[in-house]
Amino acid sequence: MTEQELLQIENHSNLNLVLLSGPPSSGKTSLLFQFAFNVADSTNRNVVFICNPRRLEAKPPFLSQGIQPSSHVFERIQMKYVNDDEDIKKCFAAFHLYDTLPAAVIIDDFGDFFNDRVCQERYSNSRGRDLAMVRNLALCRNAITYANGKGSCMLLLSDTHHGNSPRLYFVYKKWIPTIFTIQEGDEPGSFILKGKSYSGTDNSGRIKAARYSISLQALLLDTVIEDQVE
Repeated sequence: MTEQELLQIENHSNLNLVLLSGPPSSGKTSLLFQFAFNVADSTNRNVVFICNPRRLEAKPPFLSQGIQPSSHVFERIQMKYVNDDEDIKKCFAAFHLYDTLPAAVIIDDFGDFFNDRVCQERYSNSRGRDLAMVRNLALCRNAITYANGKGSCMLLLSDTHHGNSPRLYFVYKKWIPTIFTIQEGDEPGSFILKGKSYSGTDNSGRIKAARYSISLQALLLDTVIEDQVE
């Protein structure tokens, strides 16, 4: 997957806030890491990649063929390891203290940082997890808005879904105007990535899709499908 090909999908984003949601083992972390590499390479700026170290070690990302592990671009990808939603909150609460703001901030498996029981106890509410996610999303959005007032910065989150739409879709849709979903393709290891941008209260949007696969420990782009209205 080349930089130019993936940017066809990336440029479909709106307001620099994007969610990537897909089923387990569909290459979400690989897509995020490829995005981080492309942005760091094309902008010559740093990218912050936030993740859980144990999950990343258990399932390391695959990159496109031709990208060398020794590439100097990886020096501009700053790994930030966190354990829960409170750690994420601390990262964005201190966002204005960055000497140089990053070109993008990426959070892998965002929803998994919110433990249902812990959030319920913290807020004394059965919907504590929803509340915690809303507060973090609001903080993330404020930080990215601040960054874009000084330059350009994008926020990309990923989450896992087991049906046809992200978990807590109604929460994400309020804060994230562009949502990409991954569906399994016709062949093993093949997937379809679809993106939709929302504007205000309008539920219609422009659709762009790409077919990709994970083969021989590499990320491969097969086809980009043109925009269509849904």
